[in-house]
Amino acid sequence: MRSRAPVKAPVLRRWAVLSGALLLGGCAPHTQDNAARIDELMRAYSGAVPGAAVLVLRDGAPVFRRAYGLADLEQHVAATPATNYRLASMTKQFTAAAVLALAEEGRLSLDDPVRKWLPSLPPAADAMTLRQLLTHTSGLLDYEELIPADATEQVHDVDVLRLLEAQNRTYFPPGTSYRYSDTGYALLALIVARASGEDFATFLRRRIFLPLGMHTTIAYQAGVSTVAERAFGYTYGDGAWRRTDQSLTSAVLGDGGVYSSIDDLARWDAALYDGRLLSAHSLQLAFTPATPTDDPAVRYGFGWRITGETLWHSGETVGFRNVIIRWPRRHFSVIVLTNRDAPEPYSLALAIAKLYLPDADAQRASGAATGPDPLARPLPQQRQ
Repeated sequence: MRSRAPVKAPVLRRWAVLSGALLLGGCAPHTQDNAARIDELMRAYSGAVPGAAVLVLRDGAPVFRRAYGLADLEQHVAATPATNYRLASMTKQFTAAAVLALAEEGRLSLDDPVRKWLPSLPPAADAMTLRQLLTHTSGLLDYEELIPADATEQVHDVDVLRLLEAQNRTYFPPGTSYRYSDTGYALLALIVARASGEDFATFLRRRIFLPLGMHTTIAYQAGVSTVAERAFGYTYGDGAWRRTDQSLTSAVLGDGGVYSSIDDLARWDAALYDGRLLSAHSLQLAFTPATPTDDPAVRYGFGWRITGETLWHSGETVGFRNVIIRWPRRHFSVIVLTNRDAPEPYSLALAIAKLYLPDADAQRASGAATGPDPLARPLPQQRQ
């Protein structure tokens, strides 16, 4: 692995402020008016209901950091800033970072054919590249649609490959169009494992999470690992909250299997401003629009959506709805994590941002909240 450029002093100072604030359980000064307004915006998450965590970062320091409601209704465990939520598709930014890290180390190329790493894929994948998987331009079939209707066992990343092996077709020729693809990111997790020589969860922990101090962030594998201070997911119906923490697709790691907290995501956000994790070139690749999407307001990079001046990604699945929105030129970010599958938090995060950045780009992505994934069927019996 090549050496990293020294981290600049201003970045270190910002990170020192952030680390101190997190360790002390406090945050940088903020106006009481804004705090009260955020509390009002978050009222539906307060009390004996599935909760949420909100983080507002400015210049690397938290100006608002608060949790609401419960992480576990059955045990009446309160949510805290250290509570870990299933990130769902917010995971994709970590999968993309893993691929970029391996590209920097010369272990793979973004323009490698996918079949170089996954030769069991059918000939329809011949022209497909890793870059197309990253940007949702591969044309791969949605693996969720290939799961048998009577399935009761969770699907894993390797099962996604097996489902595709029998499908010698794509939605469109690779590289000719855009279609958001969980399938592509599941395959990227398998490719990360083959290129690195260690399983995907281990690579993320060794190469990304531990170096950044994200000690409780994990790509969760039932029976293999545990989630510390875990939030369980819920759905509201018939006048009551019902635990819907796991679905048939929750064990697929590359597209949505990471759990994290706002405290750990603060460290992730800080690393996206300097060279501690990835080179400036790799970060530029991740953040540069590579393709238009099916929303005119949104373009896609590597694991990030780009709308106006913002970099962002949502995460939607049964039991969880999350979003991170970054204004990198202003060194400002808002993160909202929730353990319920409605409502979507994208609009909420924008409303919070406007309290601090009234002149921020108000352009909104019209299709930001399409989840939870209607094909993410809850398991017949919840696996805790």
